[in-house]
Amino acid sequence: MRQPARGGTYVGLRTEVSERQRRFGEELRRLRDAAGVSAPEMGAMMGMKGPAVSHTEAGRLSINLDRLHIWLEACRVTDPDYRAALIAMSESTGKGWWTSYRGLVRPTAIDLAEAEASATALDNYETFLIPGLLQTKAYSEVILEYAEKKVEFRRKRQQVLDLENGPPLRVVIHEAALRTNYGGPRVMRNQLNHLVEVGHLPHVTLQVLPFDCTVYADTDTPFMLVAGQHPRLDTVLLEHPHGSFFMGDPEGVAVFRRKFEQLRSLALPPLDAANPAPSPAFRDSSGLIQHIRYTIQGR
Repeated sequence: MRQPARGGTYVGLRTEVSERQRRFGEELRRLRDAAGVSAPEMGAMMGMKGPAVSHTEAGRLSINLDRLHIWLEACRVTDPDYRAALIAMSESTGKGWWTSYRGLVRPTAIDLAEAEASATALDNYETFLIPGLLQTKAYSEVILEYAEKKVEFRRKRQQVLDLENGPPLRVVIHEAALRTNYGGPRVMRNQLNHLVEVGHLPHVTLQVLPFDCTVYADTDTPFMLVAGQHPRLDTVLLEHPHGSFFMGDPEGVAVFRRKFEQLRSLALPPLDAANPAPSPAFRDSSGLIQHIRYTIQGR
């Protein structure tokens, strides 16, 4: 346990808290609240003084394995898979290929790359842009204004799709993203070709929400659902014009899980790896993508 220095300030408090650390602390607080254990009571059980419990729940202070076991016992956490997932979160160093990009890309991008690396599944809805994991280099360059390191970072994120045991990816893309001609006809044609290629990968499910959908899906916000090592640790990343943020509140995550399933039900049938030929009537996702690609070629 790190002791407070003179004046009550704890030595070794994190000045930068990653999303994993923040979420881990949030989960500990949620467990403590649900168990009806006060912060002083938890501190007494664990031999922690002053505001150490609050610092731990804010992700600013680490907790060793022995104290984590005490915390979980006090909160009557008996699910072995959930306990193992929390222990893995606590013991993770957070280091990976993304570490060298700190200070070069947004902190939320670093957090997303770390989350994707340990995710068990990814669900992504996009309105006006091709999902980052499915972008070609040329398309990314246009979107990221040719910022070399940001483009390089996004390309490295896509390696998660090449992993033998990588997470399954389900994507719903609004037709608007396919028809917005970022970078000009050549860039967009190649991007649509790439979507068809990756959409036929066995662990990728790609659907298009068409303009002529007559049901309002009740969401205009792009988001990605990141399935954790346990369903109680799922997280959603919300994209807003003024920035992105993660949300781990179970009720909030459940809302976006329902939204995504609704979007999937409203979207055209997915690209099928077993039957790559599009529908003649363009009423599946592959047919619509190839139809849009044809109209771009005709410009």
